[in-house]
Amino acid sequence: MSVTQQALPAGSRLTTVAIRRRARRGSLYGSDRVWAVAFALPYVVIFLAFVLYPIVYGLWMGSDPALYRQLFDDPRYLTAVINTILYVGIGVNVKMALAFLLSGFFMRKGWWVKAVLVIFILPWATPALPAYMSIHWFLNGQWGMLNNVLWLLTGIDGPVYLNSRWLGLAANIGAYIWKNLPFWTLILLAGRMAIPQELYEAAAVDGANGLRRLTHVTLPLMTNLYIVCVLLDTVFALGDFNATYFVSGGGPAMSTEVLATLGIRYAYTVSLPRLGVAEVMTALPVLIPLIFFLMRRSSMAKVWPSRSALAKSVPRGSVMVGMRTRRWPSVVAASPSSHCTPA
Repeated sequence: MSVTQQALPAGSRLTTVAIRRRARRGSLYGSDRVWAVAFALPYVVIFLAFVLYPIVYGLWMGSDPALYRQLFDDPRYLTAVINTILYVGIGVNVKMALAFLLSGFFMRKGWWVKAVLVIFILPWATPALPAYMSIHWFLNGQWGMLNNVLWLLTGIDGPVYLNSRWLGLAANIGAYIWKNLPFWTLILLAGRMAIPQELYEAAAVDGANGLRRLTHVTLPLMTNLYIVCVLLDTVFALGDFNATYFVSGGGPAMSTEVLATLGIRYAYTVSLPRLGVAEVMTALPVLIPLIFFLMRRSSMAKVWPSRSALAKSVPRGSVMVGMRTRRWPSVVAASPSSHCTPA
């Protein structure tokens, strides 16, 4: 025990220890607690009113089993489920693959690449309503620009694109990809720019060509970021309403509806809000695991590579010196004794 501690009275020492324990627990007293409650109360009220209450009320509205029997008997629901699977599966994977390839293109140096990047961002910066409405009129079978240009150049009368289920669904998917592709390209471009150039230089010194640098350096270091982007975009695509509603309008005869738009039809067009809520809630068994896995992936897996990921990107027979790799010479080949014969 130190001299200072011996000089302190026993009661003073106990008071000091108690204060330190409370400080370690993060407890607030007096005016600090009042200010903390005053600052936190508006956020708690907003959370309860605009997050928790709508969720609980929606669960209550869709809690009747008879709603789901009515929903499953409706053939339009099965069509919407198939359309949603195609919309999300094709739209997300094609878009993320294109974003990854385009992020590599925009890594090139040159003023013209930067100019193309600025033009490329414009669809994402455009508001959704005029962007999707322009695509709707672009594909119009009678007055659309696409068929008019086709007629002027070839004399061929183009099809009525939005009067076919599969052409209309393809138009919705294409519009969704076109609108959101620039955003994910920028995200993956930022991920590529975060990779140290020394790794590429070291791989080039070891004789790796462009394809091997892609497979052994870029892909291992971009895997976590790519998976997180795919999961996040899947959540966005499941709830996307704008592309289907403003491009094809769900037609013809509601054959291109997805779950997000069909729920709105039930709630507002048919005036069955409880059925609309039940229809949207059928996506929760898919949406909740996706959100849980996304949060787990974001918290446990770092976007920046771990030591094991760096080790996988280093060619066999090399060692890492700082951030560079050096070829380790063969001990057997370099050893003089390996070439000696016994006397």
